[in-house]
Amino acid sequence: MSAAALSHSPLHERHVALGAKFAAFGGWEMPLEYAGGGVLKEHTAVREASGVFDVSHLGKARVRGAGAAAFVNACLTNDLGRIAPGQAQYTLCADEGGGVVDDLIAYLISDDEVFLIPNAANTAEVVRRLAAAAPEGVTVTDEHHDWAVLAVQGPQSGEVLAKLGLPVEHDYMSFSAVGDRIVCRTGYTGELGYELVVPWSSATEMWDALIEAGVRPCGLGARDTLRTEMGYPLHGQELTLDISPVQARSGWAVGWGKPAFWGRDALVAEKAAGPRRTLRGLELTGRGIPRGHMPVYAGGQLIGETTSGTFSPTRKIGIALALLDTTAAVTDGDLVEIDIRGRRAEARVVKPPFVRTSVR
Repeated sequence: MSAAALSHSPLHERHVALGAKFAAFGGWEMPLEYAGGGVLKEHTAVREASGVFDVSHLGKARVRGAGAAAFVNACLTNDLGRIAPGQAQYTLCADEGGGVVDDLIAYLISDDEVFLIPNAANTAEVVRRLAAAAPEGVTVTDEHHDWAVLAVQGPQSGEVLAKLGLPVEHDYMSFSAVGDRIVCRTGYTGELGYELVVPWSSATEMWDALIEAGVRPCGLGARDTLRTEMGYPLHGQELTLDISPVQARSGWAVGWGKPAFWGRDALVAEKAAGPRRTLRGLELTGRGIPRGHMPVYAGGQLIGETTSGTFSPTRKIGIALALLDTTAAVTDGDLVEIDIRGRRAEARVVKPPFVRTSVR
């Protein structure tokens, strides 16, 4: 897709003014990193202070009507019955074969209204599937360009938002409405954080206030190193139509006791039989930076491949997530090898996260 055909966030000109380097994400041109620091400094700001990410490329959709929450609950994997209005939930949209169409956040507003934030590239498909299945009286509306999303992350994020008059005392994965804005206590970095859903037209006002308050602008490069350190999945890498939540160790986001959700029969069967491969963490014992789609070996035998890989700015080592064959019977602490562009690099199998979490 040409740069001219890519969508832009309402903050695009602000990013240009800050010297951002851009990249394409799900049909959008979004900041990868900013001048005056780059990924490493942005990553460190989130781990030690506060940073703000423009994630307005993420989708927004609304399901409304009598019984809207019950309808969504019969479609998506997680159990909305576990939460109350004013809370949010990580969930999955699966296909009938158990593959993952998308992972998303569901905001439960009431029994008759659910607000969804899917991934940018998958928004249209999630909306299409829900709209096609919606019963009479329930509407599914794509609001992708009606709302901007700003993720304020880091140990000082609550302090900064409180100074701006925003509510910060609510529990993890809960949200408060302030006029036409939503403040949700969540994030994708492993740190204390909030996601602000604001009208598209007022995004620049909120962004400017955050920058003036000393929050560091951060690009999607740092967002990726932060989420990889936490072992959080990224759709298209750890979750795909070919990688089920059972394989990706995301079964905690499945309401196994629910009578119905898309892909239920296939997932229940896979869980009972045991997956043929499973997601593991890998830490390099020496030099090297792994990336996605690199072969992994044990005892000279190919046992899987990496799904994501990066240099950990916090640990100062190479880390990766990898799908490994369950028949290989490797366990935490075992040594394997990653083929990094023709060179075998030793790595230890570990259970993510790679860093201590402060998300709650």
